[in-house]
Amino acid sequence: MTSSSATAKTPAGTVTALSTMMFLQFFVWGAWYVPVTGWLNEAGYRDLTAWVFTVCPIAAIVSPLFLGMVADRFFASQRVLGVMHLLGAAFMFAIPFVAPHIDPATPLTFTHPVVLLLLGHALCYMPTLGLSSTVALQHITNPEKVFPIIRVLGTIGWIVAAYVITYGLEGGDKSIRQFWVVAAASALLGVYSFFLPHTTPPLAGRKVSVGQILGLDALSLLKERSYFVFVLCSLLICIPLAGYYAQARTYVEVSGFADATQTMSWGQVSEIFFMLIIPLLFVRLGVKKMLLVGMIAWVVRYGLFAGAAGNHIQWMVLIGVALHGICYDFFFVTGQIYVDKASPTTIRGQAQGFYVLITQGLGMIIGAQLFGKLTGMYAPAKDAPAGTQPDWFHIWLWPALFAAVIVVVFFLFFKDKKDAPAKDTPAA
Repeated sequence: MTSSSATAKTPAGTVTALSTMMFLQFFVWGAWYVPVTGWLNEAGYRDLTAWVFTVCPIAAIVSPLFLGMVADRFFASQRVLGVMHLLGAAFMFAIPFVAPHIDPATPLTFTHPVVLLLLGHALCYMPTLGLSSTVALQHITNPEKVFPIIRVLGTIGWIVAAYVITYGLEGGDKSIRQFWVVAAASALLGVYSFFLPHTTPPLAGRKVSVGQILGLDALSLLKERSYFVFVLCSLLICIPLAGYYAQARTYVEVSGFADATQTMSWGQVSEIFFMLIIPLLFVRLGVKKMLLVGMIAWVVRYGLFAGAAGNHIQWMVLIGVALHGICYDFFFVTGQIYVDKASPTTIRGQAQGFYVLITQGLGMIIGAQLFGKLTGMYAPAKDAPAGTQPDWFHIWLWPALFAAVIVVVFFLFFKDKKDAPAKDTPAA
């Protein structure tokens, strides 16, 4: 089906407006989440990397509470989206003014001003991921066909952000001005959001508990062995995922690529391709094989990174980056589908919320901190000659082995009940 026929029941103007929203939504994230390590290294803040990549997971845990207790109950979603992006822009706008005046003796810890400003931005930004989807889904009449078209504009926005930072700024991703680009895009989206179609709060008039918002009712699903194995492996696979976000851009640069952030965007290009073919492959492979392919791709990616470390073999690094589409889409997108199939309809929403909580929240926090310690173990000695690189071979070898163990555990203990649809929980 063509995109024009897929959007036949939804006004073209609405699709355009929502697609623009989604483009800016992910442009904001993509304009700093990968490029920031370039600036951190240049500014002498390399040791802040683990803390910088902890702020979004913290915000991912907090944001469901904000959405469920406040935004989804009392205020129009498009207005909350606008306010949050305007506030987030203020935090990013402040960084280039604050950073040059920070005392060099300030400890490189979680309380560092740069980390706290990024945390403030993340606390404003992460709730908007759910809000932007809410706004989009309320105004399209055939979401299974139209929403993917709208959502793919987000991935394109991330890619465009990489090019803007790389080629639009003097100094590229090493420039502190990248935060002003983020602030400008966030402010633009903040203002634009007030002109989006009116979106009523999805939980207006309903009472919900903290446990429901966090998806704790979905804990009952863990009694089933395969579901427990799936959740455990999802949590663990996020540990090497966090390492990819935190260190891959730096590794791409030391491997000889002139434009590291732009090179990293090839991961999003592949994500678009694999997102489009997932429906075809899902029918042929099923849940277990799809999830296994996704996890095996992690092993291959880190194996390629480790193998390339000695001689900076660029083709191996580039393939590792391009595997992002399989690594992310095959595991996390398929994972969301599995959660939906395995959950009774009465707690499906909670199950999805819990899945995000343990992956993008808890798993990424653990991963950011553990990978920070790993890179610290293999960092050059203090008396090493200038320009000495970390031991990248071991930095990537350990996550490759870690992911391989997860693959074995998942293969042995996960059973996909293809012909056993979830049964609804009987009414009390």
